[in-house]
Amino acid sequence: QLNQLEKAVEAGHTFFMANPEHMEMQQNIENYRTMAGVEESQLVDREARPHLESYSAGVKHYEADDFEPAIKYFEQALREYFNEDTECRALCEGPQRFEEYDYLRYKAGLYEAIADHYVQVLVCQHECVRELATRPGRLSPIENFLPLHYDYLQFAYYRVGEYVKALECAKAYLLLHPDDQDVLDNVDYYESLLDDSMDLASIEAREDLAVFVKRHKLESELIKSAAEGLGFSYTEPNYWIRYGGRQDENRRVPSGVNVEGAEVHGLSSGKKTSPKIDRDLREGGPLIYENITFVYNSEQLNGTQRVLLDNVLSEDQCRELHSVASGIMIVGDGYRGKTSPHTPNEKFEGATVLKALKFGYEGRVPLKSARLFYDISEKARKIVESYFMLNSTLYFSYTHMVCRTALSGQQDRRNDLSHPIHADNCLLDPEANECWKEPPAYTFRDYSALLYMNDDFEGGEFIFTEMDAKTVTASIKPKCGRMISFSSGGENPHGVKAVTKGQRCAVALWFTLDPIYRELERIKADEVIAILDQEQQGKHELNINPKDEL
Repeated sequence: QLNQLEKAVEAGHTFFMANPEHMEMQQNIENYRTMAGVEESQLVDREARPHLESYSAGVKHYEADDFEPAIKYFEQALREYFNEDTECRALCEGPQRFEEYDYLRYKAGLYEAIADHYVQVLVCQHECVRELATRPGRLSPIENFLPLHYDYLQFAYYRVGEYVKALECAKAYLLLHPDDQDVLDNVDYYESLLDDSMDLASIEAREDLAVFVKRHKLESELIKSAAEGLGFSYTEPNYWIRYGGRQDENRRVPSGVNVEGAEVHGLSSGKKTSPKIDRDLREGGPLIYENITFVYNSEQLNGTQRVLLDNVLSEDQCRELHSVASGIMIVGDGYRGKTSPHTPNEKFEGATVLKALKFGYEGRVPLKSARLFYDISEKARKIVESYFMLNSTLYFSYTHMVCRTALSGQQDRRNDLSHPIHADNCLLDPEANECWKEPPAYTFRDYSALLYMNDDFEGGEFIFTEMDAKTVTASIKPKCGRMISFSSGGENPHGVKAVTKGQRCAVALWFTLDPIYRELERIKADEVIAILDQEQQGKHELNINPKDEL
């Protein structure tokens, strides 16, 4: 409002780095940048933590096979990490905190109070590991953060021919993951590359991490001992979760001694694999309905747990649903009344199943059409449950008929999306290459589906991307009866390209495997359907002509 646009860009960008799911802020930043003439490279995160920024730069260079600058940034990140660790530990010193006590009844003796205070400080210092691995605005740390520096470095040093340093970094990584077979094999391989005259036993793990790990283990023993002596419970967190490890073609180096001619095994992309999914991944189950056409599976869509189907709806059903949409849609439904929640260049309208049935029962729309909305969403649920071969029941977590309409006069030089890139059950953070499964994300969602009703519009393609939210892996043009379904996590970032002309309508469905998170409106809709079925059955039994009843 003060027309200080460069500061507005900085503040907006800082907020967005901590809240990457905030789509309105993303649009604000684009507007500020355009007005102020600020390039993307000039964006400043005012809460950026140096060691995290250096680490991210190291990863980017590493993934581009620029190993010398990658080494430079990873080494810089480690120096900054240990400096910030010292500062973090110093900030733990201070007055005793009584949040967990009834202060007025706290009657510890002198020695107990001293011990209590000391343990508080010690636990705080021990937790600096999590603090330094957590990006501003996030609740969850980057998994396996500190060991990953040494994992990246061991291969980067190997690629630039510094085998002693590669060996030191590999041995450092093993201080925290002593049973990692890939890195154990790497140690043997690096040793085979060194001159026979070298004393291999003298090459030890990096001293910076060795000192850190020794202190960390001693702290853990002290806290556990104090817990036993002072009578409080303490469970050591798993600070070095292994599935946060680097998984790429460089994870394990060749086992032979011919460096130039050796073949590198493993995954092909050199990038991190998709985030872990806590269930067995299966697909290819029966589609259970006639006339449905299989189009593409996960492999053909360049991803994980994805399927594209056609003819889930007939042309007549599409027309009927599209017709009923105009009678039940409410502007901003599902987004607290916001007319344009994702982009100011489109109008967003929506309606739930229960609302459709209510309007149908009141005669405001044909009850048969409202019932069709309910029936086709149930059909989609059964297809998803069957195709992905789920062992347990799939429940609705939200059912929404949605239409996006391009606003006339606002389509020139559009550079935004109809729906920005996101994941359905976690907060996508492209800068960190992570998807944080924490509020305000709908962390209970397991599968998603979109069932399209029309294609008489321009733009509006559904897209999957990599975790960077930029690299498109698949693009799907909506049409009547087409359904795309996928697992809802960070393995499937997706969005919608700008709708530049006309109106795009679809039924959006989200599912959960946890019955606790069943959609309440859906449960009520089930009850309405049961009553309607009962009424219909009663009419047949009494042989009443509906016209006579009216």
